[in-house]
Amino acid sequence: MTLIVGLGNPGKEYENTRHNAGRIILEKIAKVNDFSEWKDDLKLKSFRAKGEIDGDKFDFLLPNTFMNNSGNAVCQIIDDKKKLKNLVVVYDDLDLPLGSLKISYDRSSGGHNGLESIIKKVKSKEFVRVRIGVSPSTPTGKFRKPKGEEAVLKFLLGSFKEDELKTIKNLSKKVAEIITMVSSEGKDKAMTLYN
Repeated sequence: MTLIVGLGNPGKEYENTRHNAGRIILEKIAKVNDFSEWKDDLKLKSFRAKGEIDGDKFDFLLPNTFMNNSGNAVCQIIDDKKKLKNLVVVYDDLDLPLGSLKISYDRSSGGHNGLESIIKKVKSKEFVRVRIGVSPSTPTGKFRKPKGEEAVLKFLLGSFKEDELKTIKNLSKKVAEIITMVSSEGKDKAMTLYN
């Protein structure tokens, strides 16, 4: 069974923020594919839902540890190197324009604290990530990434506008296809097809 982790922060006040893009997408995929109800796993301090997409079984995990401690939940399931091949992390990426996505493998965190926490706790970078673009773009297609730590934090913890949220939710279909392909045919084929 493939573990899919949607990064974000728990609680109503963070629900539709840019930093929660990973959570938003997993919630949508679970709903569309009739996954089990989200259960509060107290041991993992996470919400979990299980289900199938095209015959492949998935375990969805939404850590409630807050972004910077996401690894605390993940490392309790991915507790040895062999299990890394069954891990996919879905998260927001400031280096990609809104509505785009990219599959990565075995790379640094790129300054993303949630990802950094997972890398440290599982003691490896060798897992698949689906990066969800959240940066706004100009009408000419150039994207405007906020500058400076404070501006970045304010932007990431800010809520999506209604049309932006719709764009993010629309990506869930493609993310579902990606995780299914990673699970059944491997990361290389998914990266070739979707990157």
